[in-house]
Amino acid sequence: MRETEVVIVGAGPTGLMLACELALAGVETLVVESLPERIQQTKGGAIQPRTAELLELRGLLEPIQRRTLTREPVGGHFALLPVPLDYTSWDTRHPHPIAIPQWEVEEVLEERATSLGAEVVRDAPVTAVEQGDGVVVTAGDQRISARCLVACDGGHSTVRKLLDVPFPGRSGTYTAILADIQVSSVSDLVPTKIGHISDLVREVDGHWVMLVPLGGDRYRFTGGEPSQVSRQTPVAFEEIAGALRLVYGEKTVLAAIENASRFSDATRQVESYRVGEVFFAGDAAHIHPPLGGQGLNLGVQDAFNLGWKLAATLRGRAPAGLLDTYHDERHPVGAQVLHHTAAQRVFANPRVDEDVRALRDIFMDLMRLPEANRQLAGLMSGLAMSYDLPGDHPLVGHRVPDVDLGSIRLSSLFRSGNAVLLDFAGVLPPGIEATRAEPVPGLPAALLIRPDGYISWATDTTPDLEALAAAAAPHAIDIAGAPST
Repeated sequence: MRETEVVIVGAGPTGLMLACELALAGVETLVVESLPERIQQTKGGAIQPRTAELLELRGLLEPIQRRTLTREPVGGHFALLPVPLDYTSWDTRHPHPIAIPQWEVEEVLEERATSLGAEVVRDAPVTAVEQGDGVVVTAGDQRISARCLVACDGGHSTVRKLLDVPFPGRSGTYTAILADIQVSSVSDLVPTKIGHISDLVREVDGHWVMLVPLGGDRYRFTGGEPSQVSRQTPVAFEEIAGALRLVYGEKTVLAAIENASRFSDATRQVESYRVGEVFFAGDAAHIHPPLGGQGLNLGVQDAFNLGWKLAATLRGRAPAGLLDTYHDERHPVGAQVLHHTAAQRVFANPRVDEDVRALRDIFMDLMRLPEANRQLAGLMSGLAMSYDLPGDHPLVGHRVPDVDLGSIRLSSLFRSGNAVLLDFAGVLPPGIEATRAEPVPGLPAALLIRPDGYISWATDTTPDLEALAAAAAPHAIDIAGAPST
């Protein structure tokens, strides 16, 4: 029997991001994937601003940006409505979504994870999961013993089914098509560049299509005629060809389908992100309508939250209950995404009646108001997301913008995956190892930032070292040896 510390099921963005985090912390990590090779399908095609900030913390954004598609510098969207969301009001260096095929993100993450020592085994479908003193997993022809397992194996999670974990929610009301295609000719109605999503979507007689130019004669096709066809039904050539003719005219001719699948607007979430020593992340934990480009981003952020907590626990640094905070913090975030994608479904449905059209017009007027736009921008980008953490300072639980610290950027201090203790006003005793810097407007005198970029302790006055020590307990920061103030 093979042994490892953590086994991750699923080599998508969530599983590979988690593998990067664990391997960076020196945790022996094995990723098992049922597919024999990566499918080069565009799938999730956008990285939202908060995810970009997190990738920047680990130096992963730059290699991803080298692979991105050219996109107009416009903001995001809510429900495909033609009012761009302004992310600049959230003090971020990444005020626009980044366009990139999902498989390219996976390739970058796998390269980093394996360079750090993680192993990815493909063509190894999981057929059994046993819990006891740790976890035993049967994957392909291997039996693997691990201290814990993280299921990142998608909306149809095998791990979830093997453990008979309920997945409550709402079944889909329609299925639609996602495909990478080639065309032999196009009409003037076909978009020529990636701009705001509302410019990429067209609807005719109940058929809706979003065409994203991928370069040359290649496009990502999303849509068709919403139906109740089973997701397992193969996509026929004429389904896409006919939709293109109807929506974009006879001059738009399908030449080839590179890959195609169906998706639905089902909405579900597991009740607990932890079952014994098994954790759920990404689509294995939550699924929702693909409105707003949240799926890939939500999963990657799950991985950032879980990774450092799992590493601290395995290394014996974690206080009691730290791993339980993964569910406590991420389940509400997932529930919020399910909630707002349900609202978006009302506006984005091409088969709306006159009343919904009137509501949509009024809502767009509201979106043009700066405060309303900022609220939605923070929601959709992830920049407004915060955690309910212990502490009296109002910034505890919030993200920290990537500010300049003299000649370096704050994000560069997180490359090793550790927490960062900053002292801007000389309030910490000299016995505490902290990064000293000039004061930054809007930030406290001193603060402790978790490895995932959220403030876990802050002060504007003489510090409470006992509270700081409690916040620093999971991290390799020595507070106990500091002289008393």
